[in-house]
Amino acid sequence: MKRIGIDVGGTNTDAVLVEENGVVASVKTPTTRDVIGGVREALRLLVERLGGNAGAVGAVMIGTTHFTNAVVQRRDLAQVAAIRIALPSGRSLPPFVDWPPELKELVAGRIYMVRGGHEYDGRPLDVFDVSAVTAAAREIRDTDIRTVAVTAAFSPLVSDCEAQAAEILRTEIPGVHVTLSHDLGRIGLLERENAALLNAALIPLADNTTRAFSDAVEGSGIEAPLFLTQNDGTVMRADRARAYPVYSFSSGPTNSMRGAAFLSELDDAMVVDVGGTTTDIGHLKAGFPREANRTVEVGGVRTLFRMPDLLSLGLGGGSLVDESRRMIGPRSVGHELETKATVFGGSGLTVSDLAVAAGLVSMGDSSRVEHVDPVTLSWFVERSRAMIEEGVDRMKATGDPLPLLAVGGGAFLVPDQLPGISEVIHVKHAPVANAVGAAIAQVSGEVDQVFSGISRAEALAEAEALARSRAVEGGADIETITAVEIEDLPLAYLPGEARRVRVRVVGDALAL
Repeated sequence: MKRIGIDVGGTNTDAVLVEENGVVASVKTPTTRDVIGGVREALRLLVERLGGNAGAVGAVMIGTTHFTNAVVQRRDLAQVAAIRIALPSGRSLPPFVDWPPELKELVAGRIYMVRGGHEYDGRPLDVFDVSAVTAAAREIRDTDIRTVAVTAAFSPLVSDCEAQAAEILRTEIPGVHVTLSHDLGRIGLLERENAALLNAALIPLADNTTRAFSDAVEGSGIEAPLFLTQNDGTVMRADRARAYPVYSFSSGPTNSMRGAAFLSELDDAMVVDVGGTTTDIGHLKAGFPREANRTVEVGGVRTLFRMPDLLSLGLGGGSLVDESRRMIGPRSVGHELETKATVFGGSGLTVSDLAVAAGLVSMGDSSRVEHVDPVTLSWFVERSRAMIEEGVDRMKATGDPLPLLAVGGGAFLVPDQLPGISEVIHVKHAPVANAVGAAIAQVSGEVDQVFSGISRAEALAEAEALARSRAVEGGADIETITAVEIEDLPLAYLPGEARRVRVRVVGDALAL
């Protein structure tokens, strides 16, 4: 089966055509301001490589930074009504309390705090206040707000209050989009609520973007299912993914790591992905990025939900260099590299310009950077090396030497030797590893919740069945689903032989 993988980055839109045995064709086009233009062009070029036989494509996988950029750049965000079910104990720190002021002003709509929720041991905090939620729903109905985030105390343990609130909202407000925090986050009220609020704010943009992607695929003549990549290295069917746009956060670097694993046939390695704007560093474990077990900030908002453990540096091919202040980045020319970089006739001095002058790579007109003095070049080579070396050291969790996979369009910046690294490998198709990762991605299903009152075996079986069900809903072929992670932790402080169970399964995308 032929698959197309596309990764929309801040600088380039990369696309590949992949078959079982590897990459058949690849293209790289500048990312357009509307995002969709670059996707259409990439699809057109790949269909041309197929001789116009668009029917040969069985699935299209797209990864995008569009939703992350919307949060970071404070644009295209919807106003959200926040309903917190946690009184009487959850009053002191209201929703949006720790958000950056300018982002809060954009997103914060109505805020409602009502009685209900549960204790850590499953006991009700208070009787769920149905009338208060109903009144809130009717008040929201009379506004322009159509996205609501619902968060209840300890809902990852007992989600009944959130489910009841969602039913009330959907009954009272036709067409409302409801995000439930237990579908996204883990225990930790504020961070889980923040994830739900961000997700709700992105729902209209996600709806428009996925529809535009679908139109682009259909417009290219391809009649195949569309999947969007997630930040755990897997994909989800587009019609389901539009409900969870936050799962696309950091999916670009994750795609690169998965692509690097596929291209190198290594499952345990460090990965350095040098793009046009940033360098992302992570650790592959069993072929997937190591997951972060801590709060992660997105656009200044603290969240706690599934995210890869990555370190991003302001070092990329388009990063601007300030010679006088001896600074690299974080500002970048991004997708305008081929017009603003000095080697292409522009006036900006970028990392790519200095890399050309230093003989690290060949692009554009090297005579345009012959004036750069040797002292500056020496500083640049040492500084870029130090940034990567320090980043790898921070992210490497073992003292044993590991191989390092260098990918991305700026992989020429990665030195051939680094401390603690057994071998630096520049894989084939490294500039489009992100698109390769999208193309080969599987569909996942995950469960992370507390079970009580049943045996360990029953809890594990129930969790795996639920994870499999979620994978099928996401577009997985049920015959190919296998469990890749199973963890359980007894919770001695809870009654009924309680244990936290986390199960993750993956399966091949059900394609044409």
